[in-house]
Amino acid sequence: MLLALWMSEIQMDSLETFVVDSVIASEQEFYKKIIEDNLASLKLAPAIGRIKIMLRPEDSLFQMVIILRDVGSKVKTIDIADVESKAFAKKIIISIKKEQYIPELLEKLWKLYGKANVSQPDRLTVAISTDRSEEEVVFIKEMMIADPRHRINENLVDFAIRVTPEGFRVRYHLYKGNRFIFVASEEALKNEWISEAEKMLEELTGAGKK
Repeated sequence: MLLALWMSEIQMDSLETFVVDSVIASEQEFYKKIIEDNLASLKLAPAIGRIKIMLRPEDSLFQMVIILRDVGSKVKTIDIADVESKAFAKKIIISIKKEQYIPELLEKLWKLYGKANVSQPDRLTVAISTDRSEEEVVFIKEMMIADPRHRINENLVDFAIRVTPEGFRVRYHLYKGNRFIFVASEEALKNEWISEAEKMLEELTGAGKK
């Protein structure tokens, strides 16, 4: 006889669907809180549209599927700043319009030109010293600063590991397009468990089209 599942589905401000299934009601509430806390800590909630988690203690099994929102395309320097050549001064001046990307921009420039040749006269201005400012300014404008999907992939794996039950060290994950699958256990993973997670993802995708 199939055990009746306790199901909790809550609508959060930033999530379309959040479902946790477990045969143990207390475990369900416990994982809801863990998931909410870690989504907030990693600032992932805005990127996630739907999430479903299945806990099967009798199989030492944890399954999680996620459908992401559109997180945007790759960010170039020209998307976040105005860039101009000051050939007479042998400099390139970058006037920042989106300051949240300053750390990534500086890291890229330090690697390319060395910290000694990159200065920050004020919070929203970066100057690069170079003898080839007119040629380099074209490259700087098109230089990729950030890839939101790459960052989200890293954060998703980190998030999944954080919310996995202690001792579940055998893990599988797949991130493709806007879909993420994560399966973990104390034991060797069975192919059928991964297939089940894939089916969960299909069902979650379908649920969003109703």
